[in-house]
Amino acid sequence: MALLGVACNVTPQKAAETASDTAPPSILFGDLYSDAAKARIHPDTKTLADAVPLRAPADIVADYDKQKPLSETALRNFFDANFRIDPPVETVAPPEGLSLRDHIAALWPLLTRTTKKAEPGSSRLPLPEPYVVPGGRFTEIYYWDSYFTMLGLGPDQAGLRRHMVDDFAYMIRTYGHVPNGSRTYYLSRSQPPFFYLMVSLLSPNDPARAWAEYLPELKAEHDFWMAGETDAAPGAPSLRVVKLADGSLLNRYYDGRDVPRDESYGEDLAVAAGSSHPASQVYRDIRAAAESGWDFSSRWFVDGKSLTTIHTTDVVPPDLNSLLYGLEKAIAAGCLVADDPACAITYAAKADKRRAAINALLWNADSGLYDDLDWKTGKLLGHVTAAGIYPLFTGAADETKAAEAASATRAHLLQQGGIVTSTIDTGQQWDAPNGWAPLQWVSVTGLCRYGDAALAGDIARRWVSTVSRVYDGTGRLLEKYNVMDAVPGGGGEYALQDGFGWTNGVTIALMDAMAGPGEADAAFTCPVVTGP
Repeated sequence: MALLGVACNVTPQKAAETASDTAPPSILFGDLYSDAAKARIHPDTKTLADAVPLRAPADIVADYDKQKPLSETALRNFFDANFRIDPPVETVAPPEGLSLRDHIAALWPLLTRTTKKAEPGSSRLPLPEPYVVPGGRFTEIYYWDSYFTMLGLGPDQAGLRRHMVDDFAYMIRTYGHVPNGSRTYYLSRSQPPFFYLMVSLLSPNDPARAWAEYLPELKAEHDFWMAGETDAAPGAPSLRVVKLADGSLLNRYYDGRDVPRDESYGEDLAVAAGSSHPASQVYRDIRAAAESGWDFSSRWFVDGKSLTTIHTTDVVPPDLNSLLYGLEKAIAAGCLVADDPACAITYAAKADKRRAAINALLWNADSGLYDDLDWKTGKLLGHVTAAGIYPLFTGAADETKAAEAASATRAHLLQQGGIVTSTIDTGQQWDAPNGWAPLQWVSVTGLCRYGDAALAGDIARRWVSTVSRVYDGTGRLLEKYNVMDAVPGGGGEYALQDGFGWTNGVTIALMDAMAGPGEADAAFTCPVVTGP
């Protein structure tokens, strides 16, 4: 496959569908895969997507075509006879009685993986260096998870942090972008662009030096998100680029494919069957929500309630655009170190235009938070969510709006156990009553950036207290928490997972900012964020 697919006009989705080593299981195994997924022969469809064929895929498909149709039992037996199903990540091995900090330290080796070569026909993508996985059903590296995971790696793990950055750089060079995760079925989409912040962790006292080192990859990632820029017009976005009525260029989440996700095949079919939208559009909007990392949330629903009304690609979100602002600032800073002033001027100008658009178009004066915009109607959607804090996290907010956002955060999002994801309970995992580690870090460090250390410390103490309490009761660190009641979280497409990479990383980083393990009066010092 050609390197830097975007630059070579080889799109990731085209490569994924034509190259045998990157074809997702639904294409590689055709009817066998769709039949097995529809029949739910394994409760979690990701089990099918991650299964490793025991012989050549073409031979398996040929044998299946000769035998079908099969009963559900025969289909399950055929699949199990031809594929190996690897177990989830085991994370309960650390001895009992460890402190929270020591337990997390003991988890890192259990969550560290190496995949220099993928088995033939497997959905796994090879990576040159070791990496940390989230845990549970998530046995591969994930994009935005990894930044928050890396926050908790200590000085003695600097090598592992560098390895993970190099794995992401490798994926950008190989596929033209960072996929959602290191699986073939994730190649048609990315996730929130945190790569520039990962790179900054390599040189926290001089992040621009690290950005200069990875400048080709940072520019390539920017190219991926801005592909289609010259074709976008008001009312007619192109790929991930939205041109608004005033000429501003902002971005949306998108996916290069419009079919059911391999890892949730049957679930997506059911959603499309219950929707009034065209099935292909439903699939693309579901996939775009997966690119956002917020899969799923009331943010993406027309009615604010039901997944069947999903319209993610209509939404211009503040979180994505704030991160792209940070990426543009990082590239500009890296260009200065690389002695390329013209490049620095170009990307600084892009960042300035994006910041102006964020503050002019994504600010909701009624809620006092940055908001999602429907590009079709030109109207803000009135969403009160933790995504509205992202402009503070990356420095895109202006001072007055940041102060209002802090007040709105305290009034509407602060709960017993930390920052709640949204104010609406839909049963989806990226809504109330859940809180997530990355959103705590974004909130804490964003508020610190604009001078509200008191609220930042309050959030940090509440979150660490919740994680500590649940750990004391269960011996586990979880993917998400119900922060309204300070108990384990729930909702969504799959069972609650433990491990858990980003919870471990953020919890350690916030504990490091506190004098104690979460007491209500623990002293708090704002963490240093190595962003532009």
